[in-house]
Amino acid sequence: MSPSPVLQTQSLTQGQTQVMPGSETGPLLFQDYKLNPKAWDELFAAPGQGHDYCKELLDRLGGLNVREFLQRRTSADLAFINNGITFSVYSDRRGTEKIFPFDLIPRPVAGNEWDRLEAGLIQRIRALNIFLHDVYHDQHILKEGVIPAKLVLESKAFRPEMIGFSPPGKQYVHVVGTDLIRDPSGEFVVLEDNGRCPSGVSYVIENRLVMKKVFPQLFQQCSVRRVEDYPRKLWEALSSVAPPGADDPPTIVLLSPGPYNSAYFEHCFLARHMGIELVFGQDLYVHEDQVFLHTTRGPERVDVIYRRLDDDFLDPKSFRPDSLLGVPNLMKAYRAGNVTLANAVGTGVADDKAIYPFVEDMIRFYLTEEPILKNVPTYICARPSDLAYVLDHLAELVVKSVNESGGYGMLMGPWATSQQCSEFAEKLRHNPRNFIAQPVVTLSTSPTWTEDGLAPRHVDLRPYIVSGTSSWVLPGGLTRTALVKGSLVVNSSQGGGSKDTWVMENCR
Repeated sequence: MSPSPVLQTQSLTQGQTQVMPGSETGPLLFQDYKLNPKAWDELFAAPGQGHDYCKELLDRLGGLNVREFLQRRTSADLAFINNGITFSVYSDRRGTEKIFPFDLIPRPVAGNEWDRLEAGLIQRIRALNIFLHDVYHDQHILKEGVIPAKLVLESKAFRPEMIGFSPPGKQYVHVVGTDLIRDPSGEFVVLEDNGRCPSGVSYVIENRLVMKKVFPQLFQQCSVRRVEDYPRKLWEALSSVAPPGADDPPTIVLLSPGPYNSAYFEHCFLARHMGIELVFGQDLYVHEDQVFLHTTRGPERVDVIYRRLDDDFLDPKSFRPDSLLGVPNLMKAYRAGNVTLANAVGTGVADDKAIYPFVEDMIRFYLTEEPILKNVPTYICARPSDLAYVLDHLAELVVKSVNESGGYGMLMGPWATSQQCSEFAEKLRHNPRNFIAQPVVTLSTSPTWTEDGLAPRHVDLRPYIVSGTSSWVLPGGLTRTALVKGSLVVNSSQGGGSKDTWVMENCR
């Protein structure tokens, strides 16, 4: 039987009062680290010189020698194994269940920089929420020609069933994971918004718990903002938009597709830490336009459903009739105003990749403010002029399907073969609405442990924004890491890993 990670960590750190240099037993951790000359490095401003906001972190962590670091890395791996921290990859024939790859070197963000990101994310979510209410009601932004109506109304995620209906509190997006990247100048820009069923937040919390076990003294010496409040903040946000007549406190459940879903670990994790029931479709039923949960004590009315399955599978009476995952007549109860669904049905139109290029215009249109955060320049292939440019420059661009995620349905032009480019060109000509294209942005890098030792690997950042009657941003979010040298694809389904993100409280 493997010893617990807690006991192993104690044996590593017991009796130590500080991280001591270990050059006598091998090279220091950062001694041979070489920067990527084309990318912004998250820890180093220059060779051997850390950014101001992480110098203390580098001083403490850099005192470890490689052998000591690898001992702690083994302890962290055991913690992930023993805690069953997994995800699924459906396309992997060797088996779907995998331990989530985790890199022990944190990715720091300066406190003042985070404050700006937080303000920009809240601004963005406010505009997206107003946009959703608008497109399902008066459609002012379409009538004014700010966004082409065809792009919105022909989106696969647009739900006519939501026209004229306002969810409780007029809140559509309760949980959003917005993907940010840092360009070579060090500027954060928005890559995309994920407003349907964004996943990954459980790894943020688990990463932090493991880091505290493996490096307890680092957290005593470096002031890092907390991430452990997320389950409570989500519960409070969902409670604040419970329908009229709900119990006090309201009954909230997490609706999961089941154990074969790629994010099932997260469903269990969140339900447990929020203190709510994890349910499947067959656990719920609708009677007189109200939703009830089967329990051993008899039926219990449900006020809020945090659903982790897509619109298509929610209600076989309204959407896919072959769905066995949803609840018959759930949409009737929803439209009657007797239950809150988070996120609201139809929110997918706001994170359609063909709508994403217009979010900055939404902010100006609805809020009369300038966007704090910028988008990556994007070509919309539904526009004939953009399509022509993309077809002529396929080998230079990243082309994405608007309805795919996880790194699938994508062409990385500079690394694609001529045959792959030709095949993708046919797809573009056949269905241009289904694609956008962007220039290649060199993502920032962060020191990451690899088979060849410590090396720079590209990273992105997914902060999580929770909204009810107000919005809150999880300090830090999920840093995803491309573990393959030179790769810009950070998705776990494509072989990526993650890091703990540290918002440095004492950096102003």
